[in-house]
Amino acid sequence: MTPPPASSAAGTGTTRTEALMDQLRRRIVGGELAPGHKLPSENQLVAEHGVSRTVVREAILRLQAEGLVHTRRGSGSFVLTPPAEHDGGAPVPRAAPASTVAERLDLIDYRVAVESEAAALAAVRRSQALAEAVQRAERAFAERAAAEVPGQPAELLGLDFAFHRAVAEASGSALLLQALDALGPAMIAMPRERLSGAGAPGADSSAPAAVGDRATVVAAEHAAVAAAVVQGDAQGAAAAMRTHLRNSARRLVDESTGRSLD
Repeated sequence: MTPPPASSAAGTGTTRTEALMDQLRRRIVGGELAPGHKLPSENQLVAEHGVSRTVVREAILRLQAEGLVHTRRGSGSFVLTPPAEHDGGAPVPRAAPASTVAERLDLIDYRVAVESEAAALAAVRRSQALAEAVQRAERAFAERAAAEVPGQPAELLGLDFAFHRAVAEASGSALLLQALDALGPAMIAMPRERLSGAGAPGADSSAPAAVGDRATVVAAEHAAVAAAVVQGDAQGAAAAMRTHLRNSARRLVDESTGRSLD
């Protein structure tokens, strides 16, 4: 469906920039523009909405400030995961989206505390149905990671989050599950450059291989968590989740800065 021109807001007290922002924000939050997908080009937005390039650029800058998009020089702007919402549309209380490496490492510290306990409880409390759900989520990620052409980063991010959510659900704790839902898929420690770079024009041709290598390692770590949960090994499940998340922190630093935490 072609969106209405943002210029139609002129004369209503709403600037063209705000009108364009509002339309793009609704498409992102509503899922029409999914996380990891590229926004329409500047030329497309100018033509679709009947606004100037200055209006488009200002709208994109403001969406960046809201944590809804990330712009990569020479490649365009890419959608980030919007804040999670209840079914009724009320925002879930949550911290501002982590953007810097330091903020994402702080988020991983929080996840270690929450998800290690969730994994331990899942091993003790899991029902047969929830244990099978953990295994299905683990296999779904592993199969995509092992494919000859691995899934795009945005797809893998969604499958990664689904696994962690399944473990939290198996814990039987509504509050632990709510903690993960409040963070949403944006909690996964994937550098923005990986989300925006793979498959983009001019991107390194080795990007699919790099995505696959990383995903294969992550899949093995997921398998260790899932096995401990299914076997009822609370200590092992907590340790496997802690190891996985600490390894995620190391990968994040390596890929984002070129230096190591070791």
